[in-house]
Amino acid sequence: MQTITPASASASAELIHCSAVFLPGDPARTGRVAFWHPDGSVPPSVAPASAEHLTVIVPGDAGAEAVRVPAAVLPLDAAVPVLAGARTTAGGHRGARFWGAAVLHALHLVARGLLLPGLSPADHDAWRVGPLDAADTEAIRRLAAAMPPEAHAVPLNGADGTGAPRLPDPERLLRAFLDAVADTLPRSPAARLVTGTAAFAVPEPQRLPGLRTWAADIAAGNDAGVRLSLRIEVSGLTDGADEVSDDASGTLLSGLSHGADASFRAVLQLHAVSDPALVADAADVWSGSADTAFDSSARMTALLALRRAARAWTPLAPLLSSTVPDAVDLAEEEVTDLLGEGGRALAGSGVDVHWPKDLVREFTLRAEVGPADDDRPVSTGAGFAQGPSVLSAGALLAFDWSFALGDRSLTRDELDRLAELNRPLVRLHDQWVLIDPRELARAREHQNRRITPLDALGAALTGSVEAGGTRIEVRPTGWLAALRDRLADPEAQEPVAQPAALAATLRDYQRRGLNWLARMTSLGLGCCLADDMGLGKTITLIALHLHRQSDPASAGPTLVVCPTSLMGNWQREIERFAPGTAVRRFHGARRALDGLDDGEVVLTTYGTMRMDAARLAGIPWGMVVTDEAQHVKNPYSSTARQLRSIGARARVALTGTPVENNLSELWAILDWTTPGLLGRLGTFRTRYADAVESGQDPAAADRLARLVRPFLLRRRKSDPGIAPELPPKTETDHAVSLTQEQTALYEAVVREALAGIAGADSMARRGMIVKLLTGLKQICNHPAQFLKEERPVVAGRSGKLELLDELLDTVLAEEAGVLVFTQYVRMARLLERHLAARGVPTQFLHGGTPVAAREAMVRRFQDGEVPVFLLSLKAAGTGLNLTRAEHVVHYDRWWNPAVEAQATDRAYRIGQTRPVQVHRIIAEGTVEDRIAELLVRKRELADAVLGSGEAALTELTDAELADLVALRGGTR
Repeated sequence: MQTITPASASASAELIHCSAVFLPGDPARTGRVAFWHPDGSVPPSVAPASAEHLTVIVPGDAGAEAVRVPAAVLPLDAAVPVLAGARTTAGGHRGARFWGAAVLHALHLVARGLLLPGLSPADHDAWRVGPLDAADTEAIRRLAAAMPPEAHAVPLNGADGTGAPRLPDPERLLRAFLDAVADTLPRSPAARLVTGTAAFAVPEPQRLPGLRTWAADIAAGNDAGVRLSLRIEVSGLTDGADEVSDDASGTLLSGLSHGADASFRAVLQLHAVSDPALVADAADVWSGSADTAFDSSARMTALLALRRAARAWTPLAPLLSSTVPDAVDLAEEEVTDLLGEGGRALAGSGVDVHWPKDLVREFTLRAEVGPADDDRPVSTGAGFAQGPSVLSAGALLAFDWSFALGDRSLTRDELDRLAELNRPLVRLHDQWVLIDPRELARAREHQNRRITPLDALGAALTGSVEAGGTRIEVRPTGWLAALRDRLADPEAQEPVAQPAALAATLRDYQRRGLNWLARMTSLGLGCCLADDMGLGKTITLIALHLHRQSDPASAGPTLVVCPTSLMGNWQREIERFAPGTAVRRFHGARRALDGLDDGEVVLTTYGTMRMDAARLAGIPWGMVVTDEAQHVKNPYSSTARQLRSIGARARVALTGTPVENNLSELWAILDWTTPGLLGRLGTFRTRYADAVESGQDPAAADRLARLVRPFLLRRRKSDPGIAPELPPKTETDHAVSLTQEQTALYEAVVREALAGIAGADSMARRGMIVKLLTGLKQICNHPAQFLKEERPVVAGRSGKLELLDELLDTVLAEEAGVLVFTQYVRMARLLERHLAARGVPTQFLHGGTPVAAREAMVRRFQDGEVPVFLLSLKAAGTGLNLTRAEHVVHYDRWWNPAVEAQATDRAYRIGQTRPVQVHRIIAEGTVEDRIAELLVRKRELADAVLGSGEAALTELTDAELADLVALRGGTR
């Protein structure tokens, strides 16, 4: 597939306010799109557009007149993304919006595989859309009828011979555009498999006059307005056909027989593309008795189309040597092929096959899946009475397949005998039925298929299973159906009482979370609690630990794996809410697991767990918990692999961001909590992630949601009934101008970096782009940070710093607390020095701050001793309760909205009683400004468990990168 190179995003926004016209070329892919202002003003100059002058027809005193206007002309591959964006953009010109709709229509046709190779009028290699049926042709006509005058304002030959300018025919121009898009896309090595020549795989035009005959053959039936079809006739059917006996029992299988004496005939038909109602047998066309629309040229076109169809399906070859290509007799094996591969091959060449309506019956395959009659669910670790555990990798469940022809169900005996007959035409009870014997054979192969319980549970939850490349409806039975119902309707279960040992009263949504966790873990299934930061995941998990100690089947020590910064918080919360529970830290040089009590909680870090996984795996844990579980989102990391080696009766993941960048992270978390639920990672990406992230398969997104929903509880603060006691939160973006010093530094760095990037190889280029983006963000923060000055003069050199001073003056006057986040330790040190010079009390928490010092800092801030808390975003973005803060300032932007939201949640969480104001400071007109726009879009993706990382910016083209970092205003 040829790469489409878009114009820059900002250029697109400017160009869509112009009108657009398509300028055809030969070959079609050399066509261009011109953008021009109807008022005659100069359109924006953007790469890779060329500035030209264009003759267009506009309203004038005499009705219409030809005038010359300046235009920005883009090659087609660059214009397609611009026009696609114009289609849905408010305020765009109607000419650009029309061609945007044409782009979408062209892409849909190409996606359906409607592509034909051929030659252009100048004998160049060219692809075009086709073959098109009547519905496709009508859709093109409707779209052409909506073409506004400005969208085809370039006159044909200047005039029509009378001196009056003449507009191009809309439908012809639209067809040329659709062909141009089709000619641009399929240029890859695979093109040779279709055309037999490498010319159609390369973008450079090739003249191939020697292929004229071949091209005419390809075009047959698509340009002259005639298409072919086959009408299948069946004769010789009688009610007295021999019944087939069941050899095993000597009895007759009631009502089943085959049409041994039936004969099949394929009759050639011609269709008028311009009028789908016009259909005639080839015999009538050749005799002259058909409609006059089928003249001698139609017969020639039909022969060319028949030649192509015969190459696709060889049984039609005898028609090519017939005086009148009227019909051909078919053997049973040819009928069988026509029901399957042969019919698909003919459809690909534009020939439909019409079967007798009273014979065609749809074969449907459904499945029931569940345990055998003697299997009973177990109670140990799974919440059942007896039988195989759902998590047992060695257990297998059988499918019970059901089959039907039309609305008539088939017994297994009937299916077996139908398949054994190996005939395309059979009589079932009192009805003759056409069916592909190979489809029956494949159905028989499914009968003995068995799957693991977790695969069966996935099929039960999604309602379907993939078999033989097709998706088949599934209905669960037995205890599997009961389990599906329990998971699908959590509110119907008996609620869990709050543990008596819990020294707190759970909120309603926390109690619902406890019910869900207790139910899932009692079934032997892991789960992920993905509440927003600040909703109390820790206390809910403590309640779960206490609840599980009340049942000997689930009791046992709990291991909590968390970041180092959260160990102190976990210990304080356990001591506070479960005062009778023993808790120890498995961390540091003297860590030990001796004398571990059943009800004890062990706290460790991801780093310690990774080093000591073997020791931890030797303990029979009742439950293993991962806090901030996004730390194991990379399933190939050493941390993730070692974590999987630690067994437990139950596994629970806690995270506020189950998906930061892509759905593979969700797979990594849930495959740890419930191994095997989502299948292998490669299969998961093929079956779900790629389809969902691309937005191309809503059905896949729905299946994934049904599969994942029971295992992941996601609640947000904004959800009704979750946390109504939280006060409102206000978010404000503050745009500030760069100082003259910042402006000069910014432009110099951009200029120098882009020159180096343009000549770098791919690996070095990525590093240079990251360095450029980092440097620009540092300049936006403060020149002294970028220049690494040892004893800098801080005041008066940064627009951001001036705004921060103003914000702090207001906050301190209100006697409120404020959190100031930055991702750079050097910048925080500059702020610390500057605020100290102003007499403002501050403290600074970063990655090197010891745990004890962190806890003391939190206590001082919460007690109101220090009003301004400077924090490194990466070190303090999770795990801290800083509810005294009424203001949160993001001095610079972290390019991941989920991480930034987590940092904000240090203040906006349960326990906050005052409104919280979030201030984001953005350097106007800089790369920060453009990234802020991208973050809005990315937050929308994150809400739909999608997203993309900062690393994607390293894949920008030179032109896109230059547009991203270019300085536009925003300076003093």
